[in-house]
Amino acid sequence: MGLASHFGPWRLGTVPNTTGTTAGTIRNMGATIVAQKASIAYGDAASTQAFVLPAGATITGIALYSSTAFTGTSPTLTVSVAGTAVTTANALTSGTAFNGSLALAQTAGAASLLSNVGTTDVSVTYSIGGSALSAGVGTIVVSYMVNLSDGTYNPTSQTA
Repeated sequence: MGLASHFGPWRLGTVPNTTGTTAGTIRNMGATIVAQKASIAYGDAASTQAFVLPAGATITGIALYSSTAFTGTSPTLTVSVAGTAVTTANALTSGTAFNGSLALAQTAGAASLLSNVGTTDVSVTYSIGGSALSAGVGTIVVSYMVNLSDGTYNPTSQTA
Protein backbone atom coordinates (compact mmCIF):
# COMPACT_ATOMS: atom_id res chain seq x y z
CA MET A 1 0.00 0.00 0.00
CA GLY A 2 1.35 3.40 -0.92
CA LEU A 3 0.80 6.89 0.37
CA ALA A 4 -0.40 9.79 -1.74
CA SER A 5 -0.72 13.52 -1.19
CA HIS A 6 -3.39 15.79 -2.62
CA PHE A 7 -3.62 19.53 -2.19
CA GLY A 8 -7.12 20.92 -1.74
CA PRO A 9 -10.49 19.30 -1.17
CA TRP A 10 -11.50 16.11 -2.91
CA ARG A 11 -15.03 16.61 -4.13
CA LEU A 12 -17.11 13.55 -4.80
CA GLY A 13 -20.46 13.23 -6.50
CA THR A 14 -21.89 13.03 -9.98
CA VAL A 15 -23.21 16.55 -10.68
CA PRO A 16 -20.63 19.35 -10.28
CA ASN A 17 -22.92 22.21 -11.38
CA THR A 18 -26.62 22.95 -10.92
CA THR A 19 -28.49 23.08 -14.24
CA GLY A 20 -32.08 22.64 -13.10
CA THR A 21 -34.35 22.16 -10.11
CA THR A 22 -34.69 18.38 -9.84
CA ALA A 23 -32.47 15.74 -8.31
CA GLY A 24 -29.92 14.66 -10.88
CA THR A 25 -29.50 18.20 -12.18
CA ILE A 26 -28.63 19.91 -8.86
CA ARG A 27 -25.04 19.90 -7.63
CA ASN A 28 -24.51 16.88 -5.35
CA MET A 29 -20.77 17.19 -4.80
CA GLY A 30 -19.40 16.89 -1.27
CA ALA A 31 -15.93 17.08 0.24
CA THR A 32 -14.27 14.02 1.72
CA ILE A 33 -13.63 13.59 5.43
CA VAL A 34 -10.12 12.61 6.54
CA ALA A 35 -8.47 12.20 9.94
CA GLN A 36 -5.23 12.56 11.81
CA LYS A 37 -4.24 10.76 14.97
CA ALA A 38 -1.62 11.08 17.70
CA SER A 39 -0.52 8.91 20.59
CA ILE A 40 -0.93 10.41 24.05
CA ALA A 41 0.22 9.39 27.53
CA TYR A 42 -0.65 10.44 31.08
CA GLY A 43 2.68 12.20 31.63
CA ASP A 44 2.55 14.43 28.55
CA ALA A 45 3.10 18.13 29.17
CA ALA A 46 0.25 20.63 29.02
CA SER A 47 -0.51 21.83 25.48
CA THR A 48 1.44 19.01 23.81
CA GLN A 49 1.22 19.36 20.03
CA ALA A 50 -0.56 16.45 18.37
CA PHE A 51 -0.53 17.55 14.71
CA VAL A 52 -1.44 20.41 12.37
CA LEU A 53 -4.70 20.84 10.43
CA PRO A 54 -4.79 22.55 7.03
CA ALA A 55 -6.26 26.02 6.60
CA GLY A 56 -10.04 26.07 6.09
CA ALA A 57 -10.65 22.63 7.64
CA THR A 58 -14.03 21.84 9.22
CA ILE A 59 -13.66 19.56 12.26
CA THR A 60 -16.34 16.85 12.23
CA GLY A 61 -15.35 14.85 15.30
CA ILE A 62 -12.77 14.30 18.03
CA ALA A 63 -12.32 10.92 19.72
CA LEU A 64 -10.12 9.17 22.26
CA TYR A 65 -9.25 5.49 22.26
CA SER A 66 -7.39 4.48 25.44
CA SER A 67 -5.29 1.35 25.12
CA THR A 68 -4.31 1.66 28.80
CA ALA A 69 -6.84 3.22 31.18
CA PHE A 70 -5.92 6.54 32.74
CA THR A 71 -5.53 6.28 36.51
CA GLY A 72 -5.26 8.92 39.20
CA THR A 73 -7.53 11.52 40.75
CA SER A 74 -10.00 13.03 38.28
CA PRO A 75 -8.11 12.45 35.01
CA THR A 76 -9.31 14.75 32.20
CA LEU A 77 -8.44 15.42 28.57
CA THR A 78 -8.88 18.73 26.75
CA VAL A 79 -8.18 19.24 23.04
CA SER A 80 -7.43 22.72 21.68
CA VAL A 81 -7.13 24.21 18.20
CA ALA A 82 -4.96 27.30 17.75
CA GLY A 83 -4.87 27.66 21.55
CA THR A 84 -8.66 27.59 22.06
CA ALA A 85 -10.27 24.60 23.79
CA VAL A 86 -12.68 22.89 21.38
CA THR A 87 -13.54 20.08 23.80
CA THR A 88 -14.63 20.36 27.38
CA ALA A 89 -12.33 18.94 30.07
CA ASN A 90 -13.58 15.43 29.33
CA ALA A 91 -13.65 13.38 32.52
CA LEU A 92 -11.98 10.00 32.24
CA THR A 93 -13.07 7.52 34.89
CA SER A 94 -9.93 6.41 36.70
CA GLY A 95 -9.02 2.84 35.80
CA THR A 96 -11.66 2.55 33.07
CA ALA A 97 -10.89 2.63 29.35
CA PHE A 98 -12.45 5.49 27.38
CA ASN A 99 -13.23 4.79 23.74
CA GLY A 100 -15.32 7.19 21.75
CA SER A 101 -16.23 10.77 20.99
CA LEU A 102 -15.11 13.60 23.25
CA ALA A 103 -17.62 16.25 24.32
CA LEU A 104 -17.20 19.43 22.29
CA ALA A 105 -17.07 22.80 24.02
CA GLN A 106 -20.30 24.78 23.71
CA THR A 107 -18.73 28.21 23.22
CA ALA A 108 -18.79 30.66 20.31
CA GLY A 109 -15.00 30.46 19.97
CA ALA A 110 -15.05 26.66 19.77
CA ALA A 111 -17.94 26.67 17.30
CA SER A 112 -16.12 29.11 15.06
CA LEU A 113 -12.95 26.99 15.00
CA LEU A 114 -14.85 23.72 14.50
CA SER A 115 -16.65 25.11 11.45
CA ASN A 116 -13.51 26.68 9.93
CA VAL A 117 -10.05 26.60 11.54
CA GLY A 118 -9.10 29.79 9.68
CA THR A 119 -7.05 30.93 6.72
CA THR A 120 -3.76 29.43 7.91
CA ASP A 121 -2.73 25.98 9.15
CA VAL A 122 -3.36 25.46 12.88
CA SER A 123 -1.87 23.32 15.63
CA VAL A 124 -3.99 20.82 17.53
CA THR A 125 -2.80 20.41 21.11
CA TYR A 126 -4.04 18.48 24.12
CA SER A 127 -3.69 18.68 27.87
CA ILE A 128 -4.18 15.89 30.38
CA GLY A 129 -5.35 17.07 33.77
CA GLY A 130 -5.89 15.53 37.18
CA SER A 131 -3.58 14.64 40.01
CA ALA A 132 -1.56 11.60 41.04
CA LEU A 133 -1.78 10.27 37.49
CA SER A 134 0.13 6.99 37.24
CA ALA A 135 -1.01 5.37 33.99
CA GLY A 136 -2.83 6.04 30.78
CA VAL A 137 -2.04 5.69 27.09
CA GLY A 138 -4.23 6.26 24.09
CA THR A 139 -4.78 7.81 20.70
CA ILE A 140 -6.69 10.96 19.89
CA VAL A 141 -8.30 11.16 16.46
CA VAL A 142 -9.52 14.36 14.82
CA SER A 143 -11.75 13.92 11.77
CA TYR A 144 -12.12 16.87 9.45
CA MET A 145 -13.28 17.94 6.02
CA VAL A 146 -10.55 19.39 3.85
CA ASN A 147 -11.68 22.72 2.43
CA LEU A 148 -10.13 25.61 0.57
CA SER A 149 -8.33 28.09 2.84
CA ASP A 150 -11.48 30.27 2.98
CA GLY A 151 -13.47 27.35 4.41
CA THR A 152 -15.41 26.54 1.22
CA TYR A 153 -15.14 23.48 -0.99
CA ASN A 154 -17.37 24.48 -3.87
CA PRO A 155 -15.96 26.66 -6.63
CA THR A 156 -17.61 30.01 -7.20
CA SER A 157 -17.53 29.59 -10.98
CA GLN A 158 -19.25 26.93 -13.08
CA THR A 159 -16.18 24.71 -13.47
CA ALA A 160 -15.86 21.14 -12.30
